[in-house]
Parts: sequence; structure tokens; C-alpha cells
Amino acid sequence: MERKNMDNRTRAGGAALSLLATSSLIIAIAGCSQDQSSEEVESIATYEIASPPPPVSPAPPGVVAEMASVDMAMAPPPARWAAPHIPGDAYPMPPEDRERYAGEEVSPIKLVAAEPVSTFSVDVDTGAYANARRFLTMGQLPPRGAVRTEEMINYFRYDYALPEDRSKPFSVTLDAAESPWNPQAKLIRVGLRGYDLPRDERPAANLVFLVDVSGSMNSPDKLPLVKRALSGLASEMSGKDKVSIVVYAGRTAVVLEPTSNSAKVRAALSRLEAGGSTAGAAGLQLAYDMARQGFIKGGVNRVILATDGDFNVGMSDTDRLIEMIEKQRDSGVTLTTLGFGTGNYNEAMMEQIANHGNGNYAYIDSALEAKKVLHEEMSSTLFTIAKDVKIQVEFNPATVSQYRLIGYENRALREEDFNNDAVDAGDIGAGHQVTAIYEVIPAGNKGWISDRRYGAEAGSPAASRADEAAFVQLRYKLPDGSKSKLIQYRLPAAALQTRRQPQGDFAFAAAVAAYGQKLRGDELLKGFSWEDVVSLAGRQRDYYRQEFVELARTAEAQM
Repeated sequence: MERKNMDNRTRAGGAALSLLATSSLIIAIAGCSQDQSSEEVESIATYEIASPPPPVSPAPPGVVAEMASVDMAMAPPPARWAAPHIPGDAYPMPPEDRERYAGEEVSPIKLVAAEPVSTFSVDVDTGAYANARRFLTMGQLPPRGAVRTEEMINYFRYDYALPEDRSKPFSVTLDAAESPWNPQAKLIRVGLRGYDLPRDERPAANLVFLVDVSGSMNSPDKLPLVKRALSGLASEMSGKDKVSIVVYAGRTAVVLEPTSNSAKVRAALSRLEAGGSTAGAAGLQLAYDMARQGFIKGGVNRVILATDGDFNVGMSDTDRLIEMIEKQRDSGVTLTTLGFGTGNYNEAMMEQIANHGNGNYAYIDSALEAKKVLHEEMSSTLFTIAKDVKIQVEFNPATVSQYRLIGYENRALREEDFNNDAVDAGDIGAGHQVTAIYEVIPAGNKGWISDRRYGAEAGSPAASRADEAAFVQLRYKLPDGSKSKLIQYRLPAAALQTRRQPQGDFAFAAAVAAYGQKLRGDELLKGFSWEDVVSLAGRQRDYYRQEFVELARTAEAQM
């Protein structure tokens, strides 16, 4: 009976969202190089109270587009490559509870008098959003450990201004509004937007496709989707780009040496078959070796790992993997991880190794998501325009009494890490956006934490700057630089005097933040309903935003 009920919930959830839309997978190989310059400081004291509505994009077509035919005259012989059979190597589909997550607890409230400074690394991952969507469309709530609110917020694009020039690789937007779920609080949004890079200015790319062909990948939503996605990526190669292919199951193998022939890449991908266990660490080492073989000085050198989950043969300890990946990162080869399928998914490892590899992590649950990740977003995740980007916000106790950063728990840094250029942080690519939202209690308002009996009075330095609510600093390095640059901004205290609810673009970002926190079981949003989330998001014409509204309604049905 329990299995029957689960099947009914799965069918009901699947009927709630029809996501049968796809398109040809196209990728622009891109990049940027800039000269290192000395540290500079700029102070800006402006903010926006609301943003105009985001640009409208039509819903993707609902027609499945076939991949271009392969020029077999240019391709290798039509033999099929499958994982070598090893006695006792049968790999049955794992049970559902093999999925692993390493979610952090919701970050606690901070008292400004005791901890006025918040420091974190930017995050460019989006995998948590797509993975949570997968659970909801199956009629289940995602595990709380699978939800990272910052990845949900950053899944969407917002209407941030382009940088005025490339001397600063990204623009910074600060705005404030009343919290929709707490009349005593305000929301502060920090938005970053990288400059765009024309195709003819992009450096050469040396990519290694590392493909899991173990037995658990033998499913329509796994290896077939991987092959289709990477084939679309290969179709946009230029003559200066190179792609090689490494596979792993019980053993590892080089399927394709570095080549600029996209037909050879597509043909090699088409011959992959699944079978065997999962020697992922050995596959990673071989992929890095191939990246060294095709290394392009001054170009993009990256391993793209496509897998459904765990490494169950050889090195499987995440800490040891991270140590190996960091050494490769420091020598110029970065790592992107793409997750596929269900049942055996070790998201905890996928997200961590991508972060330590200076790459990004995405979860692909459909051809449409593959198009989004490998076409619409790949140029911003492959081609770095600013690296080791850190944000530090210092709140003025004269104007702010309490605060919390929504999400970014696993990106938190120590205060002293901000000025330490040896501490690694997140990267921003061409055209990329990063959004962070703080919820704050203005001084004099009732906060989450009661006043302390022996609380210290705001000191004279804070009182002397009562016209400031917060001091925002950003550090970053240029792609070829080793010394960071510093930008500084001041948020005026007047920004927190607004009684205006978030509008337009800001309202949608706040709705996504509430969605993520509710899925995480955030106690401070108990009175904010799923219908409130839908209402705050507003009517949307963009396909992905429309889908978000339906996901919020689906989540309500699962509660």
C-alpha cells in the first residue's frame, strides 16, 4: 500500500508540472584575460529602492530537436566503447536512500553589537534548484540537506546594470525594502553583474569530458542525456578549441585524444555504453592527465565531470579528492561537475569538489536544463573575468541591531580571510550574476533576540556614522592576477527607513529566498505561507519564472 501511495504521489507530482520542452544544445566557447593592476578603492553611496521588471523571454519550444548528423568520414570507426567486464562487477540499481547530502543548518541570527561583520565567498552553483525541482515533480519534498537557498536565488537572472568599463569586471547594486514576512525587518540585496565578452575575444578552450559509464548510468535520464548534452557542447567548437574524452567504470580509459574536430567528439560520445562499478577518482586523475596533454597557456583548461553519483572503487574519501583537485586547480586546470539521474546521487561530493576545483556544480534533470546549463550559462561558468571574489558587510550598531545572511552557510569565511589573498573564494564569469540577501532589524525595532540586560551601548564611532547602515566591501583578483583589488560601498541609513515592499525584480528574488528557506524548515518563516510566496513572485512571462511559481504551488501540496 505504501508503494502504491508513493506511485500515486509521483504521478500526481509529475502531472503538476509538464516540462517537455527542449532545444538544440548550443554553447559559446568564451573567455577573458586582463592585465593585473594595483589595488584601487572606490566609494559609492548610492542604492536603489526598487528595480524595474526583468526582461521578458518567451517560453522554450516544445519540440524535440534532433542533433546534427555526424560526418562519419571524419569520425573514428563505428565500434562501440563499453566498460570492460570484470567478474563480479554487476552493478544493480541502488536503493533510493543511497543519495547523500551535506546541507548546513540554517544560519543563526547575529547581534551587531557582538558580531557586526559578515564575510562570505560568492557562489555560482545552481544545482540545488534543479535537484529540488526533481523531487517536487516526483511528488516528494526534497531533503532539507539538499536545499541551498543561495543556489535557488542565483538560478535566475536579475536586472542589474552592466559594468561601465572593464577596469572593474562587475557592477554592484545595493537596494533595500521591507521584509515581506516580518514587518520589523528589512531586506538588503547585494547584486553583482559581470561584463559580457564578445565571441571573437574569447580565448581557446581545452576541455576534457569525463563521463561516468558505470552500470548505474544505464537509464534514459543518465548516459543518453549526458551524450546528448555534451554533443551539443562539442558542436560549437572553434578551430582553436580542443576536446578529449575520458570514461570510467570499473576501469578508466581514454576514448578520444585532444581534437578540434567536433564530428569526432560527437561520434565518440555516441558509442559510449554503460556497465560496471565506479572508479571515479582514477577517472579524475586520468582526465587531469589529458588536460595537461592538451594544456593551452592563457586559455581555459577544464575537466567537465558528468556522473550520477558515488565513487565506489578506489579513492572515495572526499577530503582526499579535494586535496588532489586543489593541487590541479592551483596549476591551472579547473573542474565542473554535472549531476544526472536519481537513486545513487552523492550531491555532497559533487558540490564540494566543484567548489574546490574553482568550477561550478549543476544538476541536469532534462534536455531543457542541459540547454540552460551548457548553452545559456556555460560562458559565464567557463570563462572567468574575476576570481577569488569575497564579500564583506559590516553593519553599524547605531542603525542595525540584528541581521542574518539568507543562505551561503557553506560559503562563510572568517573575518580575517577577507584580506588574505591566499584564501580561495568563488569566481565570476563573463555575464555572470551573483545575488545575496540579508534580513536586518533596524535599531529600535523588535528583533528576533530580546535585548540583553547588560548589553553595551553603541560606541561613539558607530554613533558618529549614524547616517550609514552598512559598509560593503568586495575583493577580487583579475584572472591572471595574484594580488586582490578592493571596492567599497556605503549603504545609507535612509535606505532602512523605507516601508515599501520589494517590487518587481527584487520581489521575485525575495520570493525565491522564501521558497528556499521554507523548504529548509526555516522557523522564522512559519507565518509566511506558500500562497504568500506565489503572491510575492507575481505574474511572470519568463518560462523559468513561471515554472518557479508552479513549483511553489507543488511544494504546498506536498506539505
